[in-house]
Formats: sequence, structure tokens, C-alpha cells
Amino acid sequence: MGRDVIVACDFASAQETFDFLDKFGGRKPFVKIGMELYYSQGPSIVKAIKDRGHKIFLDLKLHDIPNTVKKAMAVLSRLDVDMTNLHAGGGIEMMEAALEGLTRPDGTRPLLIAVTMLTSISQDVMANELGIGGELPDTVMKYAANAAKAGLDGVVCSPQEAQTVHSACGSGFLTVTPGVRFADGDKGDQKRVMTPAQANQIGSDYIVVGRPITAAADPVAAYERCMSEFVGGNV
Repeated sequence: MGRDVIVACDFASAQETFDFLDKFGGRKPFVKIGMELYYSQGPSIVKAIKDRGHKIFLDLKLHDIPNTVKKAMAVLSRLDVDMTNLHAGGGIEMMEAALEGLTRPDGTRPLLIAVTMLTSISQDVMANELGIGGELPDTVMKYAANAAKAGLDGVVCSPQEAQTVHSACGSGFLTVTPGVRFADGDKGDQKRVMTPAQANQIGSDYIVVGRPITAAADPVAAYERCMSEFVGGNV
């Protein structure tokens, strides 16, 4: 499985999304459909983007009691997405139920990954607002280990944690890393960031990049730069 850049299509409407994707011509970047777009457009936006030939990461971060998540994942399994996710904070039983719900009768399913700790969360917030003791990296690793134990394919984690996750959970356990910015770019609301080249060096499998591409004056050039820095010459 090769590395790839996932473009976060965090737009409010289908038209904005299509206008953005039209800029790429024959290129078909892997795209993320998040809450804003999915909740405004519904499942139809998934089919429309899939019909255009894109791989899709459906980023809804499910987090509920196991039975509710299982039933929700059974619905999502009928969408032709390539990857979806949930919060590891829901526990092992919830993650196992999600996997069961996502698996189709023929045994196929999208990749299922777990969010460990949001990249906007700092050590101070984790301790003083969420009431979680210990160090943030230790919490991330505990959540990652739980996801692996539940049979998931990988985790969403910050780039700084990808190498440690691979060391603990195996090189085949996927790391999907947001919080990626160009060296000369704005960090935005992300607290734990890394450049595409650095994410390559520490072994991230996928990076999720939003505003550095979608808000760029030339989104296609920004995407090409990101691919070059992260994947290398084979773009």
C-alpha cells in the first residue's frame, strides 16, 4: 500500500466541492468528506464524488454506544467509500461492534480507522479540560493499542505520533495524519503540526491536508507540491 495525500474537501455545498475538483482535470485526488459537507448534502454527495472517480475517506468520527455505532456503520457500509472512522475513546467493545457493522455479507468493507486524540488537543486541554491524567503521547498510544486489539486497520494521529504507533502496533497498522502544513504556511488551529516532507520521514501512511490546498491561490499547484514532498518523485 503506497502513501497518499488525502485532500479535505471541507466545503459547505456540493457546487463548491465540484468547482474545486474540476480544477484538477484528469487528476483524481483521494478526498475526505467531513461532517460539514456530509451533513449538508447527505449520502448523495458520496455517490457523486465516487462517480467522478475519486477515492473517499468519509470522516464522521462516530462515537456512541456499541449497538448504535454498529447499526450506523451498517448503513455506511452501503456507501462505496474507501475509508471511514470513529473515536477510539468509545472503547474496544464499540470499535469491535463498528467493525462488525461495517463488514458486508460478502466479507468486504472499507478501511476502518480510529481517532486517537484530535490534533487540536494540547497536553493542557487534555489534563485540565478533559480530565485525562498522564502524558498526551501515552494516551494516544493506549487508544492506538485498543484500536489494534479491536481489529481496526489503523488510527488517525498527529504526525509526531505516527512512528511510535508503527513501532507499537506494526508497520501494517495505518497512520492517517492531519495537522500537516507547509513549512512556510499558517498553522491554523492545529497545535501539533509537521510538514509533508517530515511526515514522509517519520513514516505516515496518509496525510490529510485541507486549507493549505483548498485555500491556496493555485490549489492544483499546492496539491502537486504536497504530493512531491510527501510521496516523492512519483506523482
